[in-house]
Amino acid sequence: MATSPVAVIVERLAAQIHSGRLAPGTALPTHRELAARHGIAVASASKAYAQLRSMGLVVGETGRGTFVRDRPPQREWDSGDEARRSASAVDLSFNHPTWPGQAALLRGMLRELATSGDLAALMHQQPPGGRRHERRIVADLLTTSRGIDADAERILLVNGAQHGLDVVVRAMLRPHDAVAVDALSYPGFRMLAELQSLDLAPVPACADGPDLDALERLCRSRPIRAIYAMPTLHNPLGWVLDAQQRQRLVAIARRHDCVLIEDAAYAWLADPAPVALAKLAPERTFHIASLSKSLASGLRFGYVVVPASCAVRVKAVIRASHWSLPSLVTAMATRWIAEGTVAQQEIALREDARRRQAIAADVFAGLDVRAHPASPFLWLRLPEDLRMDRAAEALAARGIAVSKAEAYATGRQAPHALRLGLGSVPIDGLADVLRQLRDTLERLPV
Repeated sequence: MATSPVAVIVERLAAQIHSGRLAPGTALPTHRELAARHGIAVASASKAYAQLRSMGLVVGETGRGTFVRDRPPQREWDSGDEARRSASAVDLSFNHPTWPGQAALLRGMLRELATSGDLAALMHQQPPGGRRHERRIVADLLTTSRGIDADAERILLVNGAQHGLDVVVRAMLRPHDAVAVDALSYPGFRMLAELQSLDLAPVPACADGPDLDALERLCRSRPIRAIYAMPTLHNPLGWVLDAQQRQRLVAIARRHDCVLIEDAAYAWLADPAPVALAKLAPERTFHIASLSKSLASGLRFGYVVVPASCAVRVKAVIRASHWSLPSLVTAMATRWIAEGTVAQQEIALREDARRRQAIAADVFAGLDVRAHPASPFLWLRLPEDLRMDRAAEALAARGIAVSKAEAYATGRQAPHALRLGLGSVPIDGLADVLRQLRDTLERLPV
């Protein structure tokens, strides 16, 4: 229960933000106004706003004031909603890239567009898959920093990577088609498979990637139409397949005539990254990525590199399901790519992820953790006999939301493990949060 004046103010404002009484974007009183209103010192008012910032509820903009932050809705397949609703909630279930200067970057780009030659063009509907000159900008990005040589005709712009996955599935697969997928994999693809009535065939994991022997046996035993893979920085296990593994994966796909769906949402974090599947097998690989993890989750700008023979079919699905992205979004995103902003931000976020992983490695020393050193998340296997449900409930009681392994399991059974997102907590408070998490787990009886 709050006792100090600062704690009372924080609890009251947090409750108003969570309830929606203070809507995202609302300007809060200045530090002096808040102090006068509650009869406290200006330094105490500053401390209250600092606590709200550390909770991710407000954002301060130099020269403009303090504003209620837009908190993105959480994933429906995660538990711990009670933790997220509490005033002191800490969310380790999701990663939203937030970094100083995002607001200034957007403000500057809007000014740049406002003074551009043909502003009215941004009010026009663009063709399905995007305008050619903007697709060429993405092609340059792929060539210079992703190692993929693809002309603009093979690149289609989509409304984020999830939309890209949906488009590929609708274009290339039919209900009840069998898709090989890692036994632990991105939940968004599992949800998409359920909606499209696909038959997911889980492939067990080895220490450093999928069990390719098991994949080969699976393809021999039944018709597998597609293979969904995250070869570069797998979510949630963090592996990066080496050149030999990639060559074998491609050989299996060719031998059994499987479509390859390459999810590269986090691939930019691995530097240097091995060659993409789209480079090794361009005739059957659909390479999907976005700027959601590197620039802003709300930007909703992604792209799909498709085999030349499938471009017309995929474009038809885009036309039927979504038609095109907003012209304003593509204009901003492609300008940020062309100006080098995306490349600079990827460098900064790689370094930030490495610092966060170093903090996690120190706090979790001795525990069973799997993670890539530049990943914004980690996989924590729980001690034997400690169920993930009990662990998540205990953490929720302390105001810490996590993702359970069952959200990532594509088969009937899931290991007792947690996937922890490290990117949405201010880095100066991350160690304390992780220590609280470890302390909570160690105090649970097994």
